[in-house]
Amino acid sequence: MLTLEGVHAGYTAIPVLNGVSIRVDEGQFVAIVGPNGAGKTTIFRTISGTLRPFAGRITFDGQDLAAVRPDRRPHLGIAHVPEGRQVFASLTVFENLEMGAYTEAGRRAWKENLEAILGWFPVLAERRNQLAGTLSGGEQQMLAIGRGLASSPRLLMLDEPSMGLSPAIADLIFEKLLEIRKHSRLTILLVEQRVAEALESADRGYVLEAGRVVLEGPNSALRADDRVRQAYLGM
Repeated sequence: MLTLEGVHAGYTAIPVLNGVSIRVDEGQFVAIVGPNGAGKTTIFRTISGTLRPFAGRITFDGQDLAAVRPDRRPHLGIAHVPEGRQVFASLTVFENLEMGAYTEAGRRAWKENLEAILGWFPVLAERRNQLAGTLSGGEQQMLAIGRGLASSPRLLMLDEPSMGLSPAIADLIFEKLLEIRKHSRLTILLVEQRVAEALESADRGYVLEAGRVVLEGPNSALRADDRVRQAYLGM
């Protein structure tokens, strides 16, 4: 479904990503893990189009994304839930979800998607008329995920969904993601610092360090790798 081939990208002449290659097959849950500053968020920005790569190729369903404007990429089925949630604080919960449903597919399936989202996140139903800025951090993260789901995505990209949340709430978010995946055909690409939880949830993982993929493989292999165990799992 999604392929990055030798991608170099950054914010100045000095690249943050140095030849990154990643593959996400349809229906997979793939995690990209690594320390702060490794380039994880930069990968998402190049996929969504807010950052143009210096070199390399990104394809979605065989289509070169370089030929697709950033504002058209969500209509292909790519949803980006950004780092820090970034909900529309002055809009209600319901209005935030409506904002997510602006894609052609999202508008067609609005009623079905809304029912599913409120089923997965009942607190959003309880707070549907509440301003998003007054929600707790965990509730805002649920809303941000719900807003992404409202677009009827085929690929849901989640950037650090556990950031700023208590361990219990972060665990709940991961449980909800697994539930969503179980009851849908959604493909998930996750960027996360909580390496143990990310690798436990995902089918495959990539370890990113200093803008390069240093390890990749199925979750069981990465969790058993001595380098990952020592550097990220505290073992």
